[in-house]
Amino acid sequence: MKYSGIGGQAVIEGIMMKNGDDYATAVRKPDGEIEVQKETYVSLTEKVKFFSLPFVRGIFSFADSMILGMKTLTFSASFFEDDEETEAGRFELFLDRIFGEKLEKVLMGAVMVFSFVLAIGIFMILPLLLAGIFRKFIQSDTWVAFLEGVIRLVIFIVYIKVVSMMDDIKRTFMYHGAEHKCINCIEHGLELNVENVRKSSKEHKRCGTSFLLIVMVISILFFMVIRTDTVAMRILSRIILIPVIAGVSYEFLRLAGRSDSAVVNILSKPGLWMQGLTTKEPDDSMIEVAIAAVEAVFDWKAYLAENYPERYEQIQGDGKREGNERVDTAAVVG
Repeated sequence: MKYSGIGGQAVIEGIMMKNGDDYATAVRKPDGEIEVQKETYVSLTEKVKFFSLPFVRGIFSFADSMILGMKTLTFSASFFEDDEETEAGRFELFLDRIFGEKLEKVLMGAVMVFSFVLAIGIFMILPLLLAGIFRKFIQSDTWVAFLEGVIRLVIFIVYIKVVSMMDDIKRTFMYHGAEHKCINCIEHGLELNVENVRKSSKEHKRCGTSFLLIVMVISILFFMVIRTDTVAMRILSRIILIPVIAGVSYEFLRLAGRSDSAVVNILSKPGLWMQGLTTKEPDDSMIEVAIAAVEAVFDWKAYLAENYPERYEQIQGDGKREGNERVDTAAVVG
């Protein structure tokens, strides 16, 4: 497997693929057609040099993914809004008067902040409080911190299991699988078509699910070492150390995505197993959407020519033979 630099995410009935500063969102519209929107997004790590430093870039790369994720989700959702005209409420009219054309960006920012605060509450503070109940029975701070990490992991798994019961989320997880399968197809030197994508793996080492698992594991190691005396200080430490934990986790994920060493592959296994919860096998129509998103931002033929020249020549040869066969058939029919 050879690193391609392309990444993406699933959206509503579609997929976003990003390569460098270019990204494309492909959506299967209600009428069955595929709509592709290509745009440019300059990362925060490119705008400010300090943000690109190791262990710092992870924080801002996460922020980039949040911003880009909201933008592409909004685009994909626009094809499935209720067509019925409804009168705007007083609150909506008030917000429109205050923010005008900036209303969409303001709402997007508010949703991001709310989601981030909710995630901290559920996955950082709640496990701490639940583990604190066992302090009466467990004297070791190290074991309590380990228990907190286990509770955090259980909450995450239960959360994924519950949301995956929703039909819309199931389809999103299928598109997530199509995204991974496309990238794996390319990075293993195969021609990008539905058949090859279908045969490729739906797990990938650079997945955000793996990142979240790495965050949880590293948080256990951090909090087993860092000791505080009061509940308030423990809560504060969990919040303050989030950027540090995210930065360290990102560096490991980045290494895993670019390395094919035995050690890295073994360490990546838990993250790949966890992806069994967030990726599902897609159907061919979803794979077609994924391919459309890839081809809008990534020249996979040039990639194969550079990284897998023998396979590329074979693909070229097969294409020429098929062309000649079509010409011969046409001549016979004529």
